[in-house]
Amino acid sequence: MTRFNHIDLVEFPAESTEQLQAAKEFFGQIFGWKFQDWSDHYADTADSGVSSGLIADAGERARMPLAVVHVDDLEAAYEKVTGAGGTIVKEIFSFPGGRRFHFRDPAGNELAAWSE
Repeated sequence: MTRFNHIDLVEFPAESTEQLQAAKEFFGQIFGWKFQDWSDHYADTADSGVSSGLIADAGERARMPLAVVHVDDLEAAYEKVTGAGGTIVKEIFSFPGGRRFHFRDPAGNELAAWSE
């Protein structure tokens, strides 16, 4: 069963691919998490409960974890975000497995919405 409008991924930023590799080893040693590499700059795991990812492009966004919400209609979510006063900080883009965009809520928190 696919669940929509729930946080299903939290991404942790890294400043470099070296930090990303170190974080993978760190979480693997502590919690036994195994990561899937999608590129030199991105890896994720389902071993962490809520899926989590490591991303080495922290310069593009704030240095804090990013909650990612799974939605059924990305364009409708985009319209709802802007209609409710959110600010788009990264336009819709594609990645292996889907598409997403990033936005800030009125309190300044950055989140992302994604869909297949």
